[in-house]
Amino acid sequence: MSLPEWRLPAGVPRGVWDYTRSGQIAERYDAYHGDNPLFGFEAGVLRAAFGPAPPDRAGVVADLGCGSGRALVPLVRQGWRGLAIDLSPAMLDVVRRKAQAEGLPIDCVEANLVELTADLVPDQAADHAMCLFSTLGMIRGSENRRAALGHMRRILKPGGRLVLHAHNFWNNLRDPGGPGWALRSLARGAVGRGGYETGDRTFPYRGVPNFFVHAYRARELRADLRWANFRVARWVPLGAAIDPARRHALPRPWLLPSLRATGWLVVCRREG
Repeated sequence: MSLPEWRLPAGVPRGVWDYTRSGQIAERYDAYHGDNPLFGFEAGVLRAAFGPAPPDRAGVVADLGCGSGRALVPLVRQGWRGLAIDLSPAMLDVVRRKAQAEGLPIDCVEANLVELTADLVPDQAADHAMCLFSTLGMIRGSENRRAALGHMRRILKPGGRLVLHAHNFWNNLRDPGGPGWALRSLARGAVGRGGYETGDRTFPYRGVPNFFVHAYRARELRADLRWANFRVARWVPLGAAIDPARRHALPRPWLLPSLRATGWLVVCRREG
């Protein structure tokens, strides 16, 4: 039976909740995204941000919104311990099977990132962390997204890196019907009725009719990271996945990146 609206976890829209309850989506996740060029580019950014794994599995990487573990498993193969955190029990089942098949040290935690309390994941439990594929944007409400960022900072050791991905609001201007949607979103966000915020969007996705993603404006994302006391170490604008040779980095990133970037990979540092 579907969960009543009033019982949905904090920051979790109906469409995202239904997505996390789908075993079929979890089982087919890797096959569905198998040719996504963003993932290869992400892997390089993660390796550069986190550096080599300490000896004897002494380092921990947390994957916040881990999905099938597609980004975490390769890092654990390289010598890290893994901490897989997701709201979807079906996704975590996929991660557990992968870990068991290869004997990989990955701990799984079923949790809402907005309510990631210390009894679920202790303070400073991870050396580094990642929140990829617009997981942060799947949280509804700016206060809830900031709460999630606060928990991400809490679980990191001082000096730890967080790598996150977000979609760019202004890139919608390049889509058919995008300029009209952007104008309506700006107007609705100015009014704020019903909790709507500029950049909130629902659309059909993988059988879910009302999947939710919040598209950020760069200034908004930078403000949220400052609020959570993260220092931005690297800001990578992303391009459209047309030419795989570009590895999904935006060509000529100096040219109107706020309009041209599909989104960003951001490497942040938790200060002491």
